[in-house]
Amino acid sequence: MAKDQTVLFHSTVFGPIHSRRLGVSLGINLSPDDGKVCSFDCVYCEAGYNAQGTGSTGLPTREKVKADLERKLSAMKEAGDRLDVITFSGNGEPTLNPAFPGIIDDVTALRDRFYPDAKVSVLTNSTRIFTPAVAEALKKVDNNILKLDSAIEPTMRLIDQPVSGQFTVELVVEALRQFSGTGIIQTMILRGEHNGRKIDNTTDKEITALIEAYRAIAPREIMIYSLDRSTPEEHLQKVEKDELLAIGRRIEAETGIHVQVN
Repeated sequence: MAKDQTVLFHSTVFGPIHSRRLGVSLGINLSPDDGKVCSFDCVYCEAGYNAQGTGSTGLPTREKVKADLERKLSAMKEAGDRLDVITFSGNGEPTLNPAFPGIIDDVTALRDRFYPDAKVSVLTNSTRIFTPAVAEALKKVDNNILKLDSAIEPTMRLIDQPVSGQFTVELVVEALRQFSGTGIIQTMILRGEHNGRKIDNTTDKEITALIEAYRAIAPREIMIYSLDRSTPEEHLQKVEKDELLAIGRRIEAETGIHVQVN
């Protein structure tokens, strides 16, 4: 059953907020500020389902992002505020904005000017890494955080609900290999039900498949986490920290890749 949950962010630049994974984070929303644009329709998305619509404001332009961020960083610097990271997140998939590559260049330059020690992070669902300009832009950021919620096709489709039928686990795992040694793979661990179908990516079969995928991709780091906020699907369950830690230890032991558990 779905809840009437809608987008969280009503501006292009938001925060700063405290991120459990990244620290003091200033957010950049490259989706509309009154609607959602995403190539996934994840059952756990805190911004709600795509059915809420794309809104009326449209995608922010490169010029707007640059002006809004410059204004915010200048004010924060003058106030002596701390900043650990500038994070692309928001009401959908940031790489769907056609200006994404240029925006990355602008944001990096502004970071260097105002907060040179801060990191630039992008949270992406990995659907656009097949586009060379997007992939090259992602390679420029400090934390290129790429989604892989399951390495088993039916589970991935049930959890992430990709808009395109052409998007498959096999294709994305192969494409993710271009970020070997640099990318961070992020996996949501959860249980529950959606449309009468059971969701559980904590089973031995699921974790074994993920481990095989992580080995093939060889990222610099793996992040696993569970639910922390309200979700549009009512019948989902958070996996508690002790179990996440145990899963993380197994993944780390069998891949040799550092696992961050949140």
